[in-house]
Amino acid sequence: MKTFTLGELATYLGAEVHGNPEHQITEMASLEKATSSQVSFLSNPKFLPYLKNSQAGAVLLKPDQAAEFSGNSLLLANPYLGFAKLSHLFDDKKPPAGVIHPTASIAEGAEIDPSAHLGPYVVIEAGCKIAAGVIIGAHSVLAEGCSIGENTLLHPRVTLYRRVEIGKNCIIHSGAVLGCDGYGFAPTGGDWEKIAQLGNLIIADQVEIGANTAIDRGALGNTVIGKDVKIDNLVHLAHNVKVGEHTAITAQVGVAGSTTIGANCMFGGNSGIAGHIEICDGVQVTGMGMITGSVNKPGVYSSGTGLLPSSNWRKSAVRFRQLEELNQKVKSLETQLRKLSSPE
Repeated sequence: MKTFTLGELATYLGAEVHGNPEHQITEMASLEKATSSQVSFLSNPKFLPYLKNSQAGAVLLKPDQAAEFSGNSLLLANPYLGFAKLSHLFDDKKPPAGVIHPTASIAEGAEIDPSAHLGPYVVIEAGCKIAAGVIIGAHSVLAEGCSIGENTLLHPRVTLYRRVEIGKNCIIHSGAVLGCDGYGFAPTGGDWEKIAQLGNLIIADQVEIGANTAIDRGALGNTVIGKDVKIDNLVHLAHNVKVGEHTAITAQVGVAGSTTIGANCMFGGNSGIAGHIEICDGVQVTGMGMITGSVNKPGVYSSGTGLLPSSNWRKSAVRFRQLEELNQKVKSLETQLRKLSSPE
């Protein structure tokens, strides 16, 4: 069991200790369930009622919240960010470096750094380059010519098609399929002629890709995922999509081909994005947003039928519920108008 004093945690976070710096912490927990050996955090004001009665050994708080808790606390400007950083101290250990399982299949000429870890039944084809500190989980497959940057983690059963490039410090979760063929077919009049997908998939540093997500290679040119992009489970990005730095894409989002997404965007679950459009930097789309045209102004957008500024959509949503009542009123008024206008 990992054990840290509050003083050690404060040093790690750059926080101020309010209370006993020698108090020992072994785990993290929520405010309402934490015990004296666990550390918790408060970032959302709606959880403030839990703070008073919390039994946590310490709580991450903003400096102006110190008086709200009688126990130990770690004071810092952003408790949620502190929680995120602290979580890594209590995470499970990574597999040992420099271990290649005897069942791994490595093609002649593949370049594997001595510090890389390859799990059982990993397949590495010719021309692949695996940098220092890379971990590749069991049953993962890297097709010909792939490259993986330093300290990137592939969980079990990740599949990389040919020539996929992944940067440093990335995390790819199980079941992800990267660099597969895009959906390209030309009609012949009776059937379909497949279009060979000749481009690559390039993934920059610090990208995380969720379980069972599929990202297609380019048809001509490349599909490109920018630095620090975070992609949830069950997302599909089609061929030649480009995603800007620091953008977050949550579960079950689908992006059609040749769409360009800017930096610092956020897409809620089940959002659908049409192909061959551009979305500028700083766009946020709420869950199930349907984007059928380019967006050139930053802001928060929602949609039920078509995309609108979020404030306008909320007003329309109220009126949607009133449509039947309004329809009946209009019919009634039309009937009265006909009676008034008809000759006696």
